[in-house]
Amino acid sequence: MATESSEGEEEGKITGGNQHLIVDEDLREMGKKAAWSVSSCKPGNDVSSLRDDNLDTYWQSDGAQPHLVNIQFQKKLKLQLVVLYVDFKLDESYTPSKISIRAGDGFHNLKEIRTVELVKPTGWVYISLSGNDPRETFVNAFMLQIAVLSNHLNGRDTHVRQIRVFGPRPFIAEILFLVNHFNSLQESSLHTPLLDD
Repeated sequence: MATESSEGEEEGKITGGNQHLIVDEDLREMGKKAAWSVSSCKPGNDVSSLRDDNLDTYWQSDGAQPHLVNIQFQKKLKLQLVVLYVDFKLDESYTPSKISIRAGDGFHNLKEIRTVELVKPTGWVYISLSGNDPRETFVNAFMLQIAVLSNHLNGRDTHVRQIRVFGPRPFIAEILFLVNHFNSLQESSLHTPLLDD
């Protein structure tokens, strides 16, 4: 999880935000492995603004709510944390106030896993994907969808400046096990005698 949580975090409600993105070393950013799309955008404020590492740019929706960000992976991944950069001081009524995070195999079976209310956030906002059960520390999914359900001051369109998605870093022991297992399979196939009919 995040080493520094958003200020004033309560069950389902997040206030404040962090000016610096800080996550535990055992997490890695998974968004670069995904195909990103949005439900709508204003020209010049498209989906690429969510991933350009520039807090001065933003995605701006252009249409009816909910406003959707779709994050699709080529394989099922363990996902643990979504981090958004939003700025109420700059964006006012364009700032999301209620967000739903959905996960699944694709558009056909997305399931809501978290709904949060943002109260005048400025900075990085951390949204855990962990379940209520302490053993559920991540979700396995091919797809995440971030739905902006409403904005501050009843704004119509939304601004989101950056999004990051984190999952657990694979353990070295698991990697070594897989490498050794693969090598032993290769060796055994080399030493298998040919059977004659």
